Amino acid sequence: MRKLATIREISAVHVHTNADKLAIYIINGWQVIDIKDRYKVGDKVIYCEIDCFLPINEEFEFLRKSSYRKMGILEGFRLRTIRLRGELSQGLIMPLDKLPVGGNYQTGDEVTEALGIVKYEPPVPEHLAGEVLGIFPGYIPKTDEERVQNLDYANLTKYTYTVTEKLDGSSCTIYRSEDRFGVCSRNLELKETDNNALWNAARKLRIEEVLILENRYLALQGELIGLKIQANPYKINHVEFRLFKVFDISTKTYMSVKEMKKWADNHQILTVPIIDYDYTLPEIVQEFLKYVESKSTLNNNAEREGVVLYANENTSIHFKGISNIFLEREEG
Repeated sequence: MRKLATIREISAVHVHTNADKLAIYIINGWQVIDIKDRYKVGDKVIYCEIDCFLPINEEFEFLRKSSYRKMGILEGFRLRTIRLRGELSQGLIMPLDKLPVGGNYQTGDEVTEALGIVKYEPPVPEHLAGEVLGIFPGYIPKTDEERVQNLDYANLTKYTYTVTEKLDGSSCTIYRSEDRFGVCSRNLELKETDNNALWNAARKLRIEEVLILENRYLALQGELIGLKIQANPYKINHVEFRLFKVFDISTKTYMSVKEMKKWADNHQILTVPIIDYDYTLPEIVQEFLKYVESKSTLNNNAEREGVVLYANENTSIHFKGISNIFLEREEG
């Protein structure tokens, strides 16, 4: 699960050239704007990532004008990518005294629950939400990749990568296990109904028949894009499923991207765009994040949401980079 709020150390402090009273604080690969001289290099702080949904609490009231949102019956403050006096700011940093007294907090500790923070989830349209059958199956990994800013970037530069485009749609997992065929959204398993777009995609592609014919227990994980989905940035006049991972439930392993592409082509299943099979990371993370900022392969008038990288030499290494241009334009 994504760690939304953690104990981090300030790794660098830069001058804010457009604001005398502000400074740019660097935390791993992230940067946050805050009051000048409030922190110094090496200080331990609470870092709250973008997409944190902070509770209604007096210490967060300064965020009300820019960040107040409702999420179902919950009210709170959503952290987003913004610019303050022209400089990018992603998230919130706070001193450790905001945490409950008595904790022996160490760098890397997660404090999401201690602060009453949850992940912000935008409302899901009815044709995607569907009727809930149960929770997401525990034997299938969920699809959320770690962001590059949270990783040891120097270690990542040792490998070459296959790069795929991260599409702006609705997460969909279609699977066959020993005892059932099912369809899931990001967090829930859904009942089959006539008006559910995720189930309709599974039936249109005849995925259950394919897996029965092959006698395989696989989970196909992809993005549903197109009409009435996330404002349809690709201007597709229908709904389509774009595969990005195939998980073998029997062996608990993923197909490589090349294996997935070959398997999908054999069954007339579209995949997400594959941008490069032999990509080398630049030396610093900021240069990689500039690479991420580009137009979509599916529509040159749409900003690319981001990319997902898979190390060619080590199948356990995979992560995503999200375009800051996309994040700044994302609706709140």
